[in-house]
Amino acid sequence: MTNMEPTETMEIKDNTFARQFETVVPEGLLSVEYSFQEKKIFLTKINTPENFENQPVIDTLLKNIMELSTEKKFRVVPIHPKIATFFKKNPKYKDLLPPGIRI
Repeated sequence: MTNMEPTETMEIKDNTFARQFETVVPEGLLSVEYSFQEKKIFLTKINTPENFENQPVIDTLLKNIMELSTEKKFRVVPIHPKIATFFKKNPKYKDLLPPGIRI
């Protein structure tokens, strides 16, 4: 039995044209920009609605992206500092990092 908490369900759209994962929050659109390269997904930027400071919602979006990356067997490269911090706070996702990347 594992002690992984269930990921909160969140409606996420993979907008391949804009290269970002998107979800709608009451304040507007919350998104994480990405780029792909050789089975790796580079998470490059978090876009939040103006004055949006709800870190738990951002973390839920990132957790859902990690689950998606696990399903698709992608390695995750956190470029944005807040995403690197997410990995520090959630060590269970460190297996998604490519070999040689330490956070």
